[in-house]
Amino acid sequence: MTKIYNKNDLLEVVNKDRIPPNCDLTLQIKVTFAKEGVSKGIWKVDEKFLNGNGVAMGGFIASAADIMMAYAITSKLKDNQTFASIDLHTSYHRPVSVGRVEVKAKVERLGKKVAYLVAELFQNGKKVSDVVSSVIILGET
Repeated sequence: MTKIYNKNDLLEVVNKDRIPPNCDLTLQIKVTFAKEGVSKGIWKVDEKFLNGNGVAMGGFIASAADIMMAYAITSKLKDNQTFASIDLHTSYHRPVSVGRVEVKAKVERLGKKVAYLVAELFQNGKKVSDVVSSVIILGET
């Protein structure tokens, strides 16, 4: 049975009071901060994320950003709200290799039904990718 995480559950992951969702564990991403529409985390990239060219596959990079954006939006939601990504646009600036990637996400605008978020990914102090727009539709539970 799949566990549905609500706002408080995801914020408890940040506080180390709850096991992260399976997507976080599978991607090996650890959220380190989520507050007031900003989240930060560390993605541990190893060989299983590499494509045939020896660099991280773009879909994994986008997934890392999407996960951090979930924590950013969660930190802004009311208790009765939920969310889902409806658009994700990713720009790649340099290849991601095996190692540590810092992921930062923030809520740019929060409306009644839609939120706009951005995320940036850095490796070795250089920006490797950014999600220039993520549109998350808000709903009520």
